[in-house]
Amino acid sequence: MALMNSSTQEIVKLISTFDWIVFSTVLVVTIISVFYGHHLKKKGEQNTPLEVLLMGRQLTLPMFIATLVATWYGGIFGVTAIAFEQGIFNFITQGFFWYLTYLLFAFFLVDKISRYRAFTLPDMVEKMFGPKSARLAAIFNLFNVLPIAYVISLGLFIQILFGLDFTMSMLIGIVVVLSYSLVGGFRAVVFSDLVQFFVMCAAVIFVLFFSVTTFGGIDFLKANLPKNHFSLTGNVGLANTLVWGFIALSTLVDPNFYQRCFAAKEPRVAKKGIIIATIIWFCFDICTTFGAMYARATMPDLDPNESYLIYAVKTLPEGLRGFILAGILATILSTLDSYLFLAGSTLSFDLWKKSESKKTIHYYKLNIIFSAIICFLMALIFEGNIKAVWKTLGSYSASCLLIPVLYGHLRPGKIKDGEFLFTSLFGVLCVTLWRTFSPWENIDAIYVGILVTSASLVFFSKSTLVKSKS
Repeated sequence: MALMNSSTQEIVKLISTFDWIVFSTVLVVTIISVFYGHHLKKKGEQNTPLEVLLMGRQLTLPMFIATLVATWYGGIFGVTAIAFEQGIFNFITQGFFWYLTYLLFAFFLVDKISRYRAFTLPDMVEKMFGPKSARLAAIFNLFNVLPIAYVISLGLFIQILFGLDFTMSMLIGIVVVLSYSLVGGFRAVVFSDLVQFFVMCAAVIFVLFFSVTTFGGIDFLKANLPKNHFSLTGNVGLANTLVWGFIALSTLVDPNFYQRCFAAKEPRVAKKGIIIATIIWFCFDICTTFGAMYARATMPDLDPNESYLIYAVKTLPEGLRGFILAGILATILSTLDSYLFLAGSTLSFDLWKKSESKKTIHYYKLNIIFSAIICFLMALIFEGNIKAVWKTLGSYSASCLLIPVLYGHLRPGKIKDGEFLFTSLFGVLCVTLWRTFSPWENIDAIYVGILVTSASLVFFSKSTLVKSKS
């Protein structure tokens, strides 16, 4: 067990018995909601792919909004660390770019993907291109949904709260999440997200409210923060800022979005739900960005990864301290359990042969455990750097899978199974080589991947056009 640092010791002293009661109550209610959701399954449908993966396509608008919002914000320590260090640059890179993508998904993709009546993103890719493309998309899917960043976030939370070794903290966190994630399928995830949605939103609102009433408004921040905290590009420049815009586009091939759209009762539920969720995300990002900026203004010497939690606990009154702890934990858990479920189901339902579908239903829980082990090991490899996880894995998805899938939506049937496979794999190869050997560090590999896959698709399109004319 690691020795607690002074900040951790101070937090533990501030947390009262009442705070622990509030914190524990939220945890208990969340776990009860999981079992309640599992209990609502119809008899005879518990082990069908439609029920396990999509809740029988019965996702209503309130549940759609709650589960989508809650699932999307597990990396709270990552975004608040960026805001702590660079201010509103965080709102641009982790907020604005993503809002544009969400709306693009709602108005451009929802109706198109609903026609396929697919179970998963790879299942849709198979219907669009073929089985080889589906297998490759499933591999992309797996690495896209492995919740490495959220295992790190949960480890940080436990480490700060209890002063344990970081590795041990991550291990304990994974075991706790697995203890309830293995109960039920997507339905259980949705019902836990309902509780976590209200807790996490209320928590960040409380932090911003008490920050403003305690220290003052924007004039206080301007007087106590570096000037670059109010720069749209922070201290990294326009090119590096725009990289996050392309990473945000990976939402257009994000399996969580697709799963919830496939599970919605009808396309208009998904479209309306994404639009309302975007408004909620805007408010949430305002709260977390400015909350972290208040942390920097009042406690500049804090570790960026720990700053938001420590600041919140020191700023809020008794009772609400326990609630903010529960809110931050809910933010992490709501994403971690959803992504673990998707990782396990990707292994079971997309990478196994369809002839073994009965076995996949039986073994998908084992695959969730296997996914958790992979996440733990990858978190160690990334040494707890959440930003590095997002940029590395997000860039592959955005640069190598995004363009081929969007092209398939724009021009259905124009590229074949093998052409999709070649385009995506060629993108992976070029991105990897660029990351490893490129002397131009200012040019991010994501630009290379997008350029290569786009050029490849243009080549195949022209080849098809020439053949058709001849």
